Amino acid sequence: MLYPSIDKLTAKAESKYTLVTIASKRARQIRENSAVQVDKPKSKKFVGQALEELIEDKLIHDTIDSRK
Repeated sequence: MLYPSIDKLTAKAESKYTLVTIASKRARQIRENSAVQVDKPKSKKFVGQALEELIEDKLIHDTIDSRK
């Protein structure tokens, strides 16, 4: 079983594509010596750590409505 689950993650972002963009940007920041905001991450990989931050509401992202 994957942690965090995709169902809970998609509830945090508008789409899977947005989720991928958010996670990849944060993973790059973590890789470049940024501290992980989760106390004891379950994942050893940067993308997994970024997703854990998102699911625990440690990572905030802004939405832009392009329909205007």
